[in-house]
Amino acid sequence: MKKLVIATLLSSALLSSAFAFDESHSTLTFSKSQGPYSELFISGVQPILEKQGYTVKGVDLSDLLQADLALNEGEVDFNVEQHTAYLENFNKTQDGHLVPLTPIPTVPAGIYPGAKKDLTEIKDGDTIAVPNDASNTARAYNILQKLGWIKLDPKVDPSKVTKLDIIENPFNLEFVEMKSLNIPAVATDFAYVVITGSVVYNAKVPPESVLAQEDIAPHLLLQLVVQEKNKDSVWAKDIKDAYQSEEFAKYIKENNTGLWYVPEYK
Repeated sequence: MKKLVIATLLSSALLSSAFAFDESHSTLTFSKSQGPYSELFISGVQPILEKQGYTVKGVDLSDLLQADLALNEGEVDFNVEQHTAYLENFNKTQDGHLVPLTPIPTVPAGIYPGAKKDLTEIKDGDTIAVPNDASNTARAYNILQKLGWIKLDPKVDPSKVTKLDIIENPFNLEFVEMKSLNIPAVATDFAYVVITGSVVYNAKVPPESVLAQEDIAPHLLLQLVVQEKNKDSVWAKDIKDAYQSEEFAKYIKENNTGLWYVPEYK
């Protein structure tokens, strides 16, 4: 019994030692959305930071562009709502100075049942709904290629493929590109539908009903993001360490119903 107590104390000490705690920046402010990533931070990461002595405050900014503008102007300290592809585009188009610190759990895009409940039911001429915004359209067609239902032009960047880059379509599938948010409500109008991660969560689509998921490319993994000037700060490192801690790993293992892809940390 004594050995068990000692081992537990050592484990707790190791976890705590990863944190330095920044007394000069003890209140951490983040841009908060109604999506899964803010909620995961609040339920799984914020308590770890509060144990270290931080006060954590969320500022409601559901629009990601506004959230990044607020971060770039120093109105908030960090956000957890974007992947590097979005971040790089923001920096380029908005004269931004944002950097990713660590990948965080991400909800993959996937193909879900429409009128058909199993992938083996695919038939000639079936219609599939896919998101109509560029990055998610490409993700959808990559999932369909993964299933062997289409073949994409190998000369085209996988992150930029469109319907025009389909060079083989053995099932003569028809694709209806539409707003991501509208797809779950009309799913049964199609044989199958492709739904992105945040929409799965917000539309309360059962994650276990997914028929196939994407292999998430590195540039589509969600990131903890801060201003470049703060990337080496004590408090930024503490947020990063909280995401990579044993305590958070345990939390997400116990609370993952199949929704989350969890990156491996070196």
